[in-house]
Amino acid sequence: MPTTMEEIIRPGAVQASPGFPDAPPHWSPRHAEALAQELGLELEDDHWEVIRTLQGAYRDEAEPPLRRLHEALDGRFSAKGGMKYLYVIFNGGPVARGCLLAGLTPPAGAIDPSFGSEA
Repeated sequence: MPTTMEEIIRPGAVQASPGFPDAPPHWSPRHAEALAQELGLELEDDHWEVIRTLQGAYRDEAEPPLRRLHEALDGRFSAKGGMKYLYVIFNGGPVARGCLLAGLTPPAGAIDPSFGSEA
């Protein structure tokens, strides 16, 4: 018996991965790990938290603006240094690479080689 509206609307649809309730239907942690390996990243707890934060932002808004994503991540990681810290753990930029690993399309302006961000 369906327990969520999603199950009622889309019976048989792919369910979200455990621990990632806002993940896109096509996404899985295993896919993110494989992609991270290709990008030279080893996913640790803070990487996963960025992925969850970004997926949650895209749940609330189909195409959130770059500034809103920066603010969400900066606030979430303020105790560790905010965006400055995230640029250290994400080669290629936390929003651009984070969205890629989260199965999301980066917002306009997230990819800027002059700032060190790339897809």
